[in-house]
Amino acid sequence: MMNSDIKKDLLKLARSTIENYLRTGSKSNADFSGDIFNEQRAVFVTLTKNDQLRGCIGQLEARTTLKSAVIDMAVSAAFHDTRFSPVTISELADISIEISVLTPMKKIKDYKDVRLGIDGVVVQNGYRGGVFLPQVATETNWDLDTFLKVLCQQKAGLHADAYKEDSTDIFVFQVEKFSEKDFA
Repeated sequence: MMNSDIKKDLLKLARSTIENYLRTGSKSNADFSGDIFNEQRAVFVTLTKNDQLRGCIGQLEARTTLKSAVIDMAVSAAFHDTRFSPVTISELADISIEISVLTPMKKIKDYKDVRLGIDGVVVQNGYRGGVFLPQVATETNWDLDTFLKVLCQQKAGLHADAYKEDSTDIFVFQVEKFSEKDFA
């Protein structure tokens, strides 16, 4: 668990990275002391505007330090999420940033072992795969079957009941999620 000062620092890092990228076209190079910033961690950065999704990009497996992951995912969520146009300087004040720091994924044998609102889920079948963060379940109020059907069909491009097949691998992970709204 991260303390509130670390969470605030990571949120400031994400915002300053987006601001810096808008102004200069380069990523932030803020300096933070503390071992946690140098840990290898997987991260998602989610942007919302007026409580609507405005961008969300992340990594499922740790490839870089926590600091680098937040910087990279903040830029990706703001400027490279193909579902949205790039964030503009004029809308930045209306955007709220949320960071999800992931635990390592573990494979489960039975989809019924997914704990809605606690587990993030990855479905994988061949080259197709999709992911939902745990908060998707609580934000949508979907039951387990609806959650997994939408994940398979809309995120992974599989048929809706693919999660019930032996050829589909299911992985779960948990997140430590925090947002600017938590500290407003």
